[in-house]
Amino acid sequence: MDSIALRKIARTMVAPGKGILAADESHGTITKRFQALGIESSEESRRRYREMFFSSSACAEHISGVILYDETIRQSATDGTPFPQYLKDRGILPGIKVDTGAKELAGHPGEKITEGLDGLRERLAEYYELGGRFAKWRAVITIGDGIPSRGCIEANAHGLARYAALCQEAGIVPIVEPEVLMDGRHTIDRCQEVTDATLEEVFSQLHHQRVLLEGVVLKPNMVISATDCPQQASVEEVATRTVETLRRFVPAAVPGIAFLSGGQSDRAATAHLDAMNRMDDLPWQLTFSYGRALQAAAMKAWGGKEESLAAGAEAFSHRARMNSSARSGRYESSMEK
Repeated sequence: MDSIALRKIARTMVAPGKGILAADESHGTITKRFQALGIESSEESRRRYREMFFSSSACAEHISGVILYDETIRQSATDGTPFPQYLKDRGILPGIKVDTGAKELAGHPGEKITEGLDGLRERLAEYYELGGRFAKWRAVITIGDGIPSRGCIEANAHGLARYAALCQEAGIVPIVEPEVLMDGRHTIDRCQEVTDATLEEVFSQLHHQRVLLEGVVLKPNMVISATDCPQQASVEEVATRTVETLRRFVPAAVPGIAFLSGGQSDRAATAHLDAMNRMDDLPWQLTFSYGRALQAAAMKAWGGKEESLAAGAEAFSHRARMNSSARSGRYESSMEK
């Protein structure tokens, strides 16, 4: 493990003014999103769609890294340059999703465990050769009647820690993503309680697995009201509660926190990030690692049409600019016009 290189990559991932684009949707996920807009999902349409982001003017300016899917890291730009090299040439770090998905957790109805540790060492070595310099593993924690259980939290935290240790062994910075889902009717109080318990266990497991915290980027959910909760917390309360939880459980040695959007609207995810970055004396860089919150408007503007690639790229560039401003605590809703 080259600790100096890991620290440098992690700091680059959370560089001021920049964030991470999550473009690692599985075939199934991106096909559903394409079909909802009448877009054909093929290897070429997926390649062209993702190149639309990578080649945009805002990507090099506002994006520090891109999380790729296995198919995408093996594809090339229109000019024949492999995507990892294409991104690197633009000053953007190539990353890779390495988990194999969340499956039912045996003995725990309604709960999931993320799989993919088998053969991970060998896959990481291959991804490093392909140009990958950071990776992502997503664990899913569901809030419901009597869940999450302690067993579910511990199992997922242990998996994240083992994944992180293997990444660092391979010279790859791990994005550690424990996502407490916002689906349901639970309150912001319940979300905070579960997020507290999850982050406490994650960092305990990272310590046990001897993971270098200076070479890690955390990708958590925000502390937020559930989608169907009758009482929706304000932007200020989400920001306050989220930072409160982070201060309790995330060591200052972690260089940065790149939030997931988790089903929030584009503007809500931007506003919440901005409110947090207006706070004083934060020990970490707070940035974004959004998927849908960066892509939704662009996908709609593109619509699968070659002649609309410029419109799609501009829609993406706008959202990247908005989040870059939020990254610095300078976002205003009037900027959306």
